[in-house]
Amino acid sequence: MYPRFSAQDVRSALTDSRVVLIAGPRQAGKSTLAKSVSDVSRSYFTLDDATILNAAKSDPKGFIRDLDRVTIDEIQRAPGLLLAIKESVDEDPRPGRFLLTGSANIMTLPTVADSLAGRMEVITLMPLARGEISGHKPAFLDLAFQGQVAPVKGTSVSGSELIEIVLAGGYPEAIARSTPERRTKWYLDYINAIIQRDVRDIADIARIGDMPRLIRLFANYSAKLVNFSEIGAALAMDRKTVQRYLDIFTALYITYSVEPWHNNQISRLAKSPKLHFLDSGLLAAVLGASMDGIKSDRNVFGYLLESFVFGELVKQVGWMQARGMSIHHFRTTTRTQEEVDFVLEDNRGGIVGLEVKASATVLSADFRGMRKLAEATKGRFIAGMLIYDGDKVVPFGSNMFAVPVSHLWN
Repeated sequence: MYPRFSAQDVRSALTDSRVVLIAGPRQAGKSTLAKSVSDVSRSYFTLDDATILNAAKSDPKGFIRDLDRVTIDEIQRAPGLLLAIKESVDEDPRPGRFLLTGSANIMTLPTVADSLAGRMEVITLMPLARGEISGHKPAFLDLAFQGQVAPVKGTSVSGSELIEIVLAGGYPEAIARSTPERRTKWYLDYINAIIQRDVRDIADIARIGDMPRLIRLFANYSAKLVNFSEIGAALAMDRKTVQRYLDIFTALYITYSVEPWHNNQISRLAKSPKLHFLDSGLLAAVLGASMDGIKSDRNVFGYLLESFVFGELVKQVGWMQARGMSIHHFRTTTRTQEEVDFVLEDNRGGIVGLEVKASATVLSADFRGMRKLAEATKGRFIAGMLIYDGDKVVPFGSNMFAVPVSHLWN
């Protein structure tokens, strides 16, 4: 079993929070983590069991009434339990009474967001990060916010090995498959299961049959600015319906909209969000990307690599909750269109820019957007790093570096 760097956060939360929720996509390892942090005195129920689900839905108060120190798996399948849990922990506020897992962001569901405010700590568990796979917790973001880059130690991952890592993604079941073809089949079956079961659990969708085609359209927009009207035109949907469907996939931890970074000193900045898939292996399967295909046409690899880097950043930001980091993108609307793929800002106002390039060659011109960001943020700009398919850390001026992709986790 791979070490999960969120495990200590869950253990700590159980010592002082009445309710703890491990949230994240299906098959990311939530149930395994919940069981690993529990002792024998904690009972366990999964709402994937039809009998238990029926009991929880038919009488939420009765189901919760006599439970204490319990794990309830897949809580989004019976959101009515949350109000019963609220009443229970208000009567008995001892910490650690309820450990929940959820494969949908239940805080986005109607009537749920306020029911456990101040009573529940949410810890997000994403698919495996490369650091968890290798067994070493990375210090990349800690160093970046100090304006530092560690020297390369050992062999950097690049070329075909990097492509294989990006195509594999981070779902434990997928990376355990023996061949790329078997891995792709797992991902496609996974998406189908999400559409047929979890989408129905959290939303009333009239055109469920359109969802497979819609997810493929979203995949083609990964690492690009979202154009809801253009996507809708392909399926004869209005932009509001497309946006609602994207919100559903986001609530299920499949996609994520990266909002633009703004500054009053620069008026001509893109206002559209940028779409990313949270797992590059899942994205590759939906796009039909393969090692041979990438070797003959590397264009698609640029989008895959950017979403891979985004997924790594999301996981590392989650492990650094005390820093209160947010992730944005930066793009001007001027003729030259300077852009930075990711703008990380911490709760002290510090800014780190990250650009992703699926190439082994880096030029000074590749830092044009980073320099514009540094100019816009003035004293708050700490460092700019261009993540590339190379094996050396190369300085490109004051606080600007070209950094191998594998530095994210090595």
